[in-house]
This record gives sequence, structure tokens and C-alpha cells, in this order.
Amino acid sequence: MERFDAIVLGAGGAGLMCAAVAGQRGRRVAVLDHADAAGKKILISGGGRCNFTNVHTAADRYLSANPHFAKSALGRYTAQDFLALVERHGIAWHEKTLGQLFCDRSARQIVDMLLDEAAAGGVAIRLGQPLGEVRHADGLFVVVHGAREIAAPSLVIATGGPSIPKLGATGIAYDLARRFGLKVVEPRPALVPLTLPGDEALFRALSGVATPVVARAGKAAFAEAALFTHRGLSGPAILQASSYWRHGEAVAIDFRPDAAPGWLVEAKRARPRASFAAATGLPARLAEALAERVGIGELGNATDRTLAEAERRLRDWRFHPDGTEGFAKAEVTVGGIATTGLSSQTMAARHLPGLYAIGEAVDVTGWLGGYNFQWAWASGWAAGEAL
Repeated sequence: MERFDAIVLGAGGAGLMCAAVAGQRGRRVAVLDHADAAGKKILISGGGRCNFTNVHTAADRYLSANPHFAKSALGRYTAQDFLALVERHGIAWHEKTLGQLFCDRSARQIVDMLLDEAAAGGVAIRLGQPLGEVRHADGLFVVVHGAREIAAPSLVIATGGPSIPKLGATGIAYDLARRFGLKVVEPRPALVPLTLPGDEALFRALSGVATPVVARAGKAAFAEAALFTHRGLSGPAILQASSYWRHGEAVAIDFRPDAAPGWLVEAKRARPRASFAAATGLPARLAEALAERVGIGELGNATDRTLAEAERRLRDWRFHPDGTEGFAKAEVTVGGIATTGLSSQTMAARHLPGLYAIGEAVDVTGWLGGYNFQWAWASGWAAGEAL
């Protein structure tokens, strides 16, 4: 049986960060994963360029049963801290819209950086073998990894959530958490396309059409692009809203968020023979579908009251999704290991010394745009400092 100071389960962003920090503090750390390569989710992120953080990171951009939980870790390891690490490794980067930071070249650079940092801490990374039994007795955690047994007084659960199973994602984090006495907030797909029922076939037929909107679900609203697909709704605004959407609820879309009140009546005054579809200023196929739904042809043939009602509908168009495209298409998971059982400063379990949980496995889920990676770095750093 091999002995280490800490075992990290999961060679993703959070696990590698945690191991590197602990290793460089002199701890003997082993990272174990069933995948044949480290950082698979990092490699596909941001179109292969990895949206590695967001300069606007703040705790209010995360969902959790305890919205205050993320404050400590995010405040102690910031987006600027990770950016300094990126620059120290000579990785060129650029800022896109809404504070999103990407590699100029490749997401592989972020994975290589984390592996280099882990190597600097003497971390042993063991990949490509199934995780077997995990047990705890006499102050030691013992993990069966392939044919080996590895023991340590500390165990870090960094196996992520079940989103993107084709990359090997599973719900093992929740099984381990429950086995060791931690509660789990029901996991569900997040940052995921929404599906529309049969009576919305008119909109499903608009597959490929995108337009800037404000999308609202629950109390959250996001001003970005929406994309119609053959199954329903996607695009950044919809992915953002999906994290807040619950089955049975509507998603409200403002198709003309920048339009002044009364714009349709004004358009009628200026061009009475113009069609409603043309007046919307929306992509032609979408405009025609909306015109069909509101039943307006030429503006001059509609009363001001009818146009005012059409304008109201365009500001608050209700879609009633019948589901999501599931964990297969979800970028992350809402829910996970309940924060009530964890220290917000160290990510340690309150009731079982030596047990930690970090990253997506925990009930902390960020917005689209680099926020989830920043949580991985920050929570991994917090645990690595505490090991």
C-alpha cells in the first residue's frame, strides 16, 4: 500500500490546482483519475481556447443553496491571481465580451501549465485506471485505483459533476459524499439548451436563427444572443437562463430590449404600408414567425391598441420548455455536495477531519463566461492551502 499526505480524486481543473498548491507546500500528493488524460473538460472549453476566468468574478454570479458560501474562496484567490499565474507561464491571452478571458492559442496551454505546477510540487498523477473502493478507518482514507491501494489522512473529492458524460463525467462525487455523511443538493443540468414541445414547432423550424435578446428565468435576466435550434432554444442568453429555469416555468424573451416604448405605433405612423415583420428589425425568418403568431400583416391595417399589445408580447414572449438537452449537453451542474457540511475557508468537511470537496462537485455553479473555472481555481487553492 502506497502512502501519501493527500489523495485528490479527479484530474480536472480544481483537482490539479489543489494538488499543485499542496505539493508546493511540501505535501506528498497523489491525483487519481479513471480518465486517460488530465483536464479533458478544460481542453474542449471556449472552443478549444479555454475561457479560463472572468474579470468580473463576484459571489453574486454563482448559484448555491447558500449564496454566501463562495465569497471566502473567491475573495482569497481572485481572477487576477490566476491571470498572474497564466502570465508567469508565458501564455498569451485576450479579453472578449463581458470580461471573459481566453488563451490566444490553445486550451492545452492551461492544462500544461497546471501539470507543470503539479510537477513542481512533486505531485504523483495516476490516470487511466478505474476508481474502486474508497474507505476510511483509523484516520486514513484508502482508495483502490486499478490494482493499487493508496492511503492518506486526507481525501479531496474533485471529480466534478455528471455534465458531459462523453468525457467520462459521472456522479461519483455524490456517492462518496453521501457515504461519508455529507448531504447532496439535487443535481440538475445547467448552462444547457432548452427543448420546446410540439406546439412550438413554428419556432423549432427556425433552427440556426440567432438574435440579441434579454432572456429571463425566475428572477434572473441575461442580455445576450438567443439561438433557435431544431430542438428548441440555445445561445448564451438561454444557457444562462437555463441555470435558473425549473420544469413547469416559462422563459420570457424580450426580442427588442433596446426599443423605446411605443416604437411599433411610431413605425406605423412613419411607414403604414410596412409589414409587421419588416418593422421588427429582427432576422427575417424569426420576424415572419412572430408576425404569424400575432396575426399582423401591414402596420397600417392594425389599430394602435393591437400594435401596443404586439409590442408587449415582443417584450415578454413566453416560451414553455418541456425540458433540457440534459447532462450530455450541459456545460456544468447546478446542485451537488451541500455547502452546509463544508468550511467556506478550507473546503473541509466539518464532521470528518481530512475530507474535502472542491470544484463542480460542490453546490456552487457560476454563470457562463469563465466563472466556473474561477471557482475551480479558487476552491482548489483554498483546499490546497489547508491540506
